[in-house]
Amino acid sequence: MSDPRSPKPAADPAAWQTATRLVRGGLSRSPHCETSEALYLNSGYVYDSAEEAEESFDGTRERYVYSRFRNPTVTMFEERLALLEGAEVCRATASGMAAVHAALLAQVRAGDRVVASQALFGSCLWIVADLLPRYGVEIELVPGADLAAWERALSRPARCVLIETPSNPSLELIDIRAVADLAHAAGAVLVVDNVFATPLLQKPLELGADVVVYSATKHIDGQGRCLGGAILCSNQLLTDVIGPYLRHTGPCLSPFNAWLLLKGLETLDLRIARHVENAQALAEVLQGHKAVERVLYPGLSSHPQYALAQRQMTGGGGIIGFEVKGGKAGAYALLNRLALVDISNNLGDAKSLITHPWTTTHQSRSPEEKHRMGIGEGLLRLSVGLEDIRDLKADFAQALDGLAG
Repeated sequence: MSDPRSPKPAADPAAWQTATRLVRGGLSRSPHCETSEALYLNSGYVYDSAEEAEESFDGTRERYVYSRFRNPTVTMFEERLALLEGAEVCRATASGMAAVHAALLAQVRAGDRVVASQALFGSCLWIVADLLPRYGVEIELVPGADLAAWERALSRPARCVLIETPSNPSLELIDIRAVADLAHAAGAVLVVDNVFATPLLQKPLELGADVVVYSATKHIDGQGRCLGGAILCSNQLLTDVIGPYLRHTGPCLSPFNAWLLLKGLETLDLRIARHVENAQALAEVLQGHKAVERVLYPGLSSHPQYALAQRQMTGGGGIIGFEVKGGKAGAYALLNRLALVDISNNLGDAKSLITHPWTTTHQSRSPEEKHRMGIGEGLLRLSVGLEDIRDLKADFAQALDGLAG
């Protein structure tokens, strides 16, 4: 007969299903035995002796020493996201751009070569095309869907490869496994920005990627509350390369934001299911309207890379790109007619948000660069929220019908 006073059996997170990992992964209760994750709003930690402090800094003793390095609340978020992603380790950052910046800058030095897809978020493109060359890093931008172009670009050595798939905002897909094989043959580390697909709809590490980055500000928080980012990779890459860079440059996530992101993860699977359901339905409506030139959504069979989306994604995601007739004037007219959907450059929110990339997220790029990335003056990026789909359809119907008329 078992002793009723004995502790509960230890759980095995590796055996949990996704929904359980999202609620319980990384949970570390304090001696107070709280149900919700504890929020440690402190910058430093104290030691029982001078010897303990020395051991904590020389690596003999593993413990928290400074919240720029590690923090208990941030650790819970990191461990939960790593468990979800299937990564050996995760490090959280203050924003998604801090994650992209650190993942690249930690690895490159003067004389290195970085190859990237040309369809990148505006700030990501700035880091690659504007910042890295200042430090003597050679850059080559590649049309993401063109495997022959990737083969040519990676026929000689490179240090890193950066891709977004689906891309922001043109929803271009890149064959992760094929590019991973080419990158590794060239001696490069493949970094994948997986923010549009989220950890639930695409698993870059399983497809050969070495590093996955997120703007946790987007779907992981999902409610427009806070900034955050994440880098997921192997223990070795973190220990040897990325970890020291993060430790000494300080792009750390605040404990409060980590706590909010933990709460966001608890409902991520429920929210993503609704995002995808709504986006699929709305994309089909947009595709059939006479005021719309084209719709770009991975869940539509009309998407140029629909077959690839079916192979490497488990859903089309919550973001739609669509081009209205009339260029910029047509896009502005639609934006200004929408009554329910908000104009905003954020995405992944519970609320549906729409923006005009030509004049917002990619405003700083030249017209030639925008066109190469698939961004026209009539292109709109729609982040489909959690509202009732009937209300979303009605809002777009009245706005589009007004244009067509």
